[in-house]
Amino acid sequence: MMSLQKATLFALYAVLELAEDTDRQLSASEIAERYNISTNHLAKVLRDLGRAGLVESVRGAGGGYRFCGNAKRTTLLDVVQLFEEVGTGPSNSIVQQTNAGAALSQVMDEIEEITHATLLSITLETMLKLMRKRRPEKPSSTGLFRAV
Repeated sequence: MMSLQKATLFALYAVLELAEDTDRQLSASEIAERYNISTNHLAKVLRDLGRAGLVESVRGAGGGYRFCGNAKRTTLLDVVQLFEEVGTGPSNSIVQQTNAGAALSQVMDEIEEITHATLLSITLETMLKLMRKRRPEKPSSTGLFRAV
């Protein structure tokens, strides 16, 4: 199972939250509260996302952050690479130079390639669609129709 650093997860949460409605702006504390994460840590992540051109800071009363990237073109890899090394090349330097080590290195390299390709193939727009599908249906105004 792939494990992501906290900063990477926070970045993905923030980008997806902001990309959901590009006209809306949210403060770091609003996003942090929604995901029960550290505001200070998230603020640092948002600065990195700003430098990468994915979010912009809006100053003043009612200010906050707004998504300014392109959700149809921005991939999960674009976000993850800001905080982690993905697809860093062959892993044979970390295993023993034995038959078992070479086999393990080959498998680890294939896993790395698959991870890279998967993150590259999933856009933020795709993630937003997945998020919308997972939302519970809102009850109708009459209360007669319910999701089953």
